[in-house]
Amino acid sequence: MNSALRKFAFTAAVAAAFPLLLARTARAQDEKKITLREAVTLALQNSRDLKVARVQYTIAVNEAGLDRSAFLPNIYTGSGAAYTYGFPGAVNGSPPAVFQLSYTESVFNPLLKSQQHAAEERAKNQKLEMDRLHDDVIVRAATAYLGLADVRHALDLMRGEQASAEKIVEVTRERVLANQELPIEQTRAELTAARIQERIIKLENRNSALTQRLCDLTGVPDTQDFIVDTEAPTFASDMAPDAMPDFAVQNDFSVREAENERAARQKLLKGARQSYWPTLDLVGQYSVLSKFNNYDQFYKSFQRNNVTAGVQITIPLFSSKTRSTVALAQSQLDAAELDLSAKRQTVRADVLQKQRNVRELDASREVARLDLKLAQESRDLLQAKFDQGQATLRDIEQARLDENDKWVAFLDADYARQQAQLVLLQATGQLAKVFQ
Repeated sequence: MNSALRKFAFTAAVAAAFPLLLARTARAQDEKKITLREAVTLALQNSRDLKVARVQYTIAVNEAGLDRSAFLPNIYTGSGAAYTYGFPGAVNGSPPAVFQLSYTESVFNPLLKSQQHAAEERAKNQKLEMDRLHDDVIVRAATAYLGLADVRHALDLMRGEQASAEKIVEVTRERVLANQELPIEQTRAELTAARIQERIIKLENRNSALTQRLCDLTGVPDTQDFIVDTEAPTFASDMAPDAMPDFAVQNDFSVREAENERAARQKLLKGARQSYWPTLDLVGQYSVLSKFNNYDQFYKSFQRNNVTAGVQITIPLFSSKTRSTVALAQSQLDAAELDLSAKRQTVRADVLQKQRNVRELDASREVARLDLKLAQESRDLLQAKFDQGQATLRDIEQARLDENDKWVAFLDADYARQQAQLVLLQATGQLAKVFQ
């Protein structure tokens, strides 16, 4: 009988535990362990902004190729029929022909060549825009990941703080009932517990928002939760602080775009000035004529197959447009020079400010770390007093509340410093090296 009862109890225990095992397995399948580097890699692979930037770069390259095509061989062919009465006049510059083959190629045309070079310089700007978006995606993904790790760590601490607050409320309630505390102390303990609950709700909402944002960035389905690494990485730069401003000016995307725009304007001005020179084009034409258009009646010698090949030289004698084009190109170059100088100064000042921000946040983090260490040491001293009967449970729980508050403050300070370091790495062009 005892054996039957034990067998029945074992079966019942397995049956009760089976749904829990299934639920835990299903939850594990819905969770995905992901590192910071993996999150950044997925974000780069799935970024819609980067895909659009690549398309825009392709368009810019093709536009430059369109301008370049004028200096490559261009061959056209066609056929048609035209009725002529009397002398066979030219239609659109060419006499009526059964078959025609035309060839054109620009050899020397400074204005067209300058437009081609300007388009190539502007295509480089699209490439720079694509690189800038690449770094932006890295910063957005890393910031979301680090923010999620910070929030989840803080949630764990606040839930522990909530348990301590509930113990304090319970102890205070018992002391009030025993006339050892005033009722106001119970209200004060309940207010503390309510504030902790409020912070937990806000952190849970932020956790949901950051999880959704990370899903959008990485392309991971919304139904799959993230398990993030809560260890705080550092993004401190090993570059000398004095070298950062110059390095940032050399690598800043807006400065490089302004340099490319200035180069484009210089080429346009050079082409406009050379427009006073003659242009040279290679031309050729092959045509098959027919007697249907009365060529044999108006020409002593009729040749059915005709070939024309040579060069076409255009000499500008007087062109008001060329002078206006030169003046416009010169003013646009002056504007590009001023814009480049202003951007260099702005980038230099911005990097110096980012350096100051990192220094301030480093100091704030150190203060938060020491504040946390002091709270931990105070808790340990209070625990020793409690073991000796010189402190109450309420004192211990209050010390734990203080320690958790210092932990959350330290996490926030560390997260703010990480954000500032990432922004500084991006400004100095070192971000890609960190996430290679």
